[in-house]
Amino acid sequence: MKIRKFALLVSVVGVCLLLLTLQARGYGASARDLLALVTTPVQAGVARAHRAAFGIWDTYQDWKNVRAENRRLRDDNQRLRVEALRVGETTDENRRLRRLLAFQERLPLKTLSGEVIARDWGGWIRSLTVNRGRGDHVPRLAAVISPDGLIGRIVDVRPGAAIVQVLTDPASTVGAHIVRTRASGIVEGDPRGTLRFKYLARGGTGIEVGDVLVTSGQGALFPRGIPIGRVRAIDDRGSALFHYAVLEPAVNFARVDEVLLVTGDTRHDLATYFPTDD
Repeated sequence: MKIRKFALLVSVVGVCLLLLTLQARGYGASARDLLALVTTPVQAGVARAHRAAFGIWDTYQDWKNVRAENRRLRDDNQRLRVEALRVGETTDENRRLRRLLAFQERLPLKTLSGEVIARDWGGWIRSLTVNRGRGDHVPRLAAVISPDGLIGRIVDVRPGAAIVQVLTDPASTVGAHIVRTRASGIVEGDPRGTLRFKYLARGGTGIEVGDVLVTSGQGALFPRGIPIGRVRAIDDRGSALFHYAVLEPAVNFARVDEVLLVTGDTRHDLATYFPTDD
């Protein structure tokens, strides 16, 4: 290693002496050409290495900037999506509230609006909790409705809240009749979380799939004419005394968020206040 360093030093010194000798004897141009011949490749290599190093550094900086920009754009996109969802929810809520208010103003009976704050699932919706209670003078067994139809009745009144038994609860029963034929019967909650219409099997009933059922108003618990559901299937039991029809509820109990509690006289026919397509 020392010999190599010494030989390199001697070579450099020798080249320098040669160049000085040539310049002293009048061969300056030749010396410059020789020097250029030796140094130009070195300078070119150094320049290329310099450019390559700066190119790599610029590429690295661009990569970092692109990553930062992508991260910022992802954050902005997520924020905009959240804001869009909030705007959509607010728009839907405003639409529902306007519809409920317009419906409440049309009704000929006294009602109190309420918001659903909890749901008892149990495999399906069996009860709802609304934010109206004793302080609002909510009567027990008050009918609970929406612009789409009947939801159920109040079964428990608490401070600041009330429990609504929805129609799909197996303990729920409502007097009803078919709009098209006026055939009457009882709508019961089914253990499977559906509704069924129990009617007397007699000639002329003529129940059909698609028929709309509304409250009959018997017993003065529910106003007359509130939509309950639509016939989805018929259970023909032959010569049995009673037949059954499976109903599609008029109200989606899993999605209802605002309700009306009937607090006044229920002796009204509300058939004209609900569209039934019949």
